[in-house]
Amino acid sequence: MINLRLRAALAVAAVGAGLCFASSSASAAEARVVLRGAQDYPAGTIVIRAREKKLYYTLGDGTAIRYPVAVAKHGKEWAGSARVNGKYLNPDWAPPPVVKRDHPELPNLIRGGSPGNPMGVAALTLDRDEIAIHGTTNKMRASVGTSASYGCIRMLNEDVRDLYSRVSVGTPVVMVY
Repeated sequence: MINLRLRAALAVAAVGAGLCFASSSASAAEARVVLRGAQDYPAGTIVIRAREKKLYYTLGDGTAIRYPVAVAKHGKEWAGSARVNGKYLNPDWAPPPVVKRDHPELPNLIRGGSPGNPMGVAALTLDRDEIAIHGTTNKMRASVGTSASYGCIRMLNEDVRDLYSRVSVGTPVVMVY
């Protein structure tokens, strides 16, 4: 079972740079795109373009893998640098007070692997307060591509599984608008 600190760190986004990217494909995971400005970020950096609602994993050769994401809703946005500080498969989720206040019907804990767990199949926690890059439920898949979270970055389960396999603890993350 994941400890309370981790559950709190994972909880926030479950409910509810100057780079220029040129696309070579419109598909999700594995879509390699030309990344102008790539020299600003070393290979293995996660760059989140909030206005585009895209996450880019830089490959170091001027390209990146592009994933569609849901980003923070108005008033919950963040920008700047972070690092991945944890990797978890099928994490438990406990809604933090701000989410519980907005959604009192939520249980206090949803076990990992449950179809109602908004963290999905994997989570990458960041060294920012209660922020993670994570999967989603089947019901919430349609939120990917929107501004819907409490601060986290929500991905399709197949995409977060792919990203999870590529990153390690310490991976740099940059959020730009």
